[in-house]
Amino acid sequence: MFDSPGTVLEIGSGTGQHAVHFGAEMPHLNWQTSDLPENHEGICQWLEDARLPNVLPPIILDVTGAWPEMEFDGIFTANTLHIMSWEAGQKLIAGAARALGTGGKLVIYGPFNQGGSYTSESNARFDEWLKARDARSAIREFEAVNECARLAGFDLSADHAMPANNRLLVFSLITCQKE
Repeated sequence: MFDSPGTVLEIGSGTGQHAVHFGAEMPHLNWQTSDLPENHEGICQWLEDARLPNVLPPIILDVTGAWPEMEFDGIFTANTLHIMSWEAGQKLIAGAARALGTGGKLVIYGPFNQGGSYTSESNARFDEWLKARDARSAIREFEAVNECARLAGFDLSADHAMPANNRLLVFSLITCQKE
């Protein structure tokens, strides 16, 4: 998925743990962390401990606002679509299409419903918890995410089942959306 050298933007780096893991496993990539400002301190602590030359300090990115004026080879996001509102999720996908070049990969990890149904009882309970915490949060429908990505110029190139009823969706940009 990210086999060639390049720069990957991680959206919603959270604590920085994914950046450190992938940065160590994929030294051919420059891994650009990003998140809201309130999460930068935790990310920086992970990066300082790991001292990986290919993992970059976080940039501010709110997917509903301005995106960095950079082009990336790939974009990775884990456990974000179900935390943010669906409108923000749509903006994440549209913004990714503008930030990638043709052939760029958008990789989304997390839980998804399939055909309007939960894929497990644990996902149903998790969705209830999400909605109680924030009414805009919810496990997203795979079909809605796939359609949003298709409309933004992406093609689903892989759908991997992952542990704990999660999936790893890999989208390839077939039509650049530069404005």
